[in-house]
Amino acid sequence: MPKQRTFLYWPAKALLSAVAVLLALTGPGKAAGFPDHAIKLIVPWGAGGDTDLIFRPLLPLLQKYLGQPVVIANVGGASGTVGEREAAKATPDGYTIFGAHDYIHSVYFAGITDIKYSEAFEPVCMIASTPSVITVGAKTPWKTYKELVADAKKRPGQIVVGATLGSTSQYSIALAAKAAGITFKYVPYQGTAKRMNALLGGHIQVADSNLTQKSKVDAGLLRFLANMADKRTEGLENVPTLKELGYNVEYSVNRGLMVPKGTPADVIAKLNDACAKATKEPDYAKAMLLQGTSVRYEGPKDYAAYLKETDVQTKDIAKSLGLLKRE
Repeated sequence: MPKQRTFLYWPAKALLSAVAVLLALTGPGKAAGFPDHAIKLIVPWGAGGDTDLIFRPLLPLLQKYLGQPVVIANVGGASGTVGEREAAKATPDGYTIFGAHDYIHSVYFAGITDIKYSEAFEPVCMIASTPSVITVGAKTPWKTYKELVADAKKRPGQIVVGATLGSTSQYSIALAAKAAGITFKYVPYQGTAKRMNALLGGHIQVADSNLTQKSKVDAGLLRFLANMADKRTEGLENVPTLKELGYNVEYSVNRGLMVPKGTPADVIAKLNDACAKATKEPDYAKAMLLQGTSVRYEGPKDYAAYLKETDVQTKDIAKSLGLLKRE
């Protein structure tokens, strides 16, 4: 005689409720258990460059508040777009963070990438703001920005600027040049470190840099000609602003953290909380001063608003400079 089987029947509503609870407890990326292993921060430029040196001091402070290691992966190439693409394709679980700066707008409009930041990423927090400084090699003849402008007017398109093409280091110089009514020749260099080596070696004559290069200026290897901040900044008290010189131009590079689109909101909230606390640490402010940078924290909502405004401004700049390749 076959064995009788006993079946347990649950009411449909109770069964669905139980499944929902299990999914809530075990679903991927939930902040309750986040993070439970190391987090990777993709910096889309080489080690030792400006962006790397701004994000790197943040790592131990983020680790302090997240309770897990945060490690940098330097993924350079193609004006920062190689690292950007890797970050955009990462699993949206909070374990891959993107170290972004304002180049994400310019490379899109210049046609260097098809990645639209608002479609690929969610903002977590802004962390820092760095004013651009027009810098020349010590062997160049110009002691002031006015002298550079006068020479460029005599030799349009002949003075060589090193820049990451389609990125902020080109846009800053191009804006200053447009305001002065001059033109330069642009030669591509990926990242600040390579650009500064080229400037030191005399392979280029002009470049966008910042206070990180002050030791080379003090040693007589480079010269700061003009600060692109709205007013003179700490450490650059002797460097005039473009506005002081009569050019209505202001340009700074702002950096922040993003995560791939689809990352759970509570995970973003936990990352932002760590970011807010880390950027308040005195050690981070000290580290940023060495980079010619001010701490500038903004949470997801304010950072998103800043990004939207900057996107519109960058498109207008690209169009006015003849660099707009993608709407």
